[in-house]
Amino acid sequence: MNFTKFGKKMTSNAGILSLMDDLGKISAAGGENMIMMGGGNPGLVPEFQEIMRQQLLAICSDRQSFQALVGSYAPPQGDRTFSEGLAALLKKEQGWDIGPENICLTNGSQTAFFMLFNLFAGVLPDGREKKICLPMAPEYIGYADLGLTDGLFVSTRPKIELLEKRFFKYHIDFDKLWIDESIGAICISRPTNPTGNVITDAELAKLVDLAALHNIPFIVDSAYGLPFPGMIYTEAQPVWNENLVVCLSLSKLGLPAVRTGIVVARKEIIRALTSMNAIMSLSPNSFGAVLAQRLITSGEITAVSKGLMQPFYRKKMEKTVAAVQEMFADIPCRIHIPEGAMFLWLWFENLPITSLELYHRLKDHGVLVVSGHYFFPGLSESWQHKDECLRVTYSQDDDDVYRGLAIIAEVVRAAYGQKG
Repeated sequence: MNFTKFGKKMTSNAGILSLMDDLGKISAAGGENMIMMGGGNPGLVPEFQEIMRQQLLAICSDRQSFQALVGSYAPPQGDRTFSEGLAALLKKEQGWDIGPENICLTNGSQTAFFMLFNLFAGVLPDGREKKICLPMAPEYIGYADLGLTDGLFVSTRPKIELLEKRFFKYHIDFDKLWIDESIGAICISRPTNPTGNVITDAELAKLVDLAALHNIPFIVDSAYGLPFPGMIYTEAQPVWNENLVVCLSLSKLGLPAVRTGIVVARKEIIRALTSMNAIMSLSPNSFGAVLAQRLITSGEITAVSKGLMQPFYRKKMEKTVAAVQEMFADIPCRIHIPEGAMFLWLWFENLPITSLELYHRLKDHGVLVVSGHYFFPGLSESWQHKDECLRVTYSQDDDDVYRGLAIIAEVVRAAYGQKG
């Protein structure tokens, strides 16, 4: 069958397709004999699940509320009551000068980034091409294949700070970061998926200034961050101004299946996204917005993030770090200091095989991880480091994570030719 360029691009062997396809196939098979340490599926937080279950029961017991949940199209900008409540919350708690006209809902964050990236980058009407600048790689696997044109992203190799206890941290190399007229927007995730890195407030301020200087939007992907779900274990402040586009999500709060992305931006951008929503899907689904409406309008979402989500994931992170430091003591392994999200980024220095080969070997041994080489969109230069890293998630059952780490250590040790 002859597909268009668009068709070929969207059916290519993308990293995100490999990840989600693995998850889907294993889930359909009941997950038997496979330890799931690859995907970004949030963990089961019983208290939050019960809050949502009770809310769904209340909606289902009220005819009018149930009608709003399943029986009517939302406007293409998304559920108005949800947006009004969120705008009021962000204005009150963060001091952001916004209203509901500054918020657009999408069918998940991935859809939001597809629209935003192709809104700001690609081929302009006058024939010039614009790109998205990712200030440093590694960066989120899901960005890589979202461009309608090839080569949509440019990135910069980070500085690596070596820390005690075999930790390390990536920093933006501002001496090498180059912004010129070819850049249509800057984008960074905070916390960063896959590394758990949280760029410092000072780094964030520099990026804000760079975007303002070049009069381009600055997109901050806060799917794991502030103000919710709040998976940040270091000092960080959320920011917004007319030049920033802040992307939030209900997924990592514990509602990945409802596919609710949230974009906070100036009105001109929101109007553009609203138009794209209407053309692409008539309207975003309203299930997540209606389900989470009370959390938003009451402000309870902040308490849930601080009181349930952050402590839940922080505790799991600390247990996982301790396990890695114990099991990998005789392996040349460094951990990116986990400052947020739900992942550990493991760097196996001078690994004799590629991270992709390691992924396949681990899969054969019953552990699903993600090869690090997928997380360097826009970084075209050769760099051995790209093939020495793995992303593992600690969001699932603690016993499974512990067993998975033991298998990873065994397989990596064999790759180095060491004795167990």
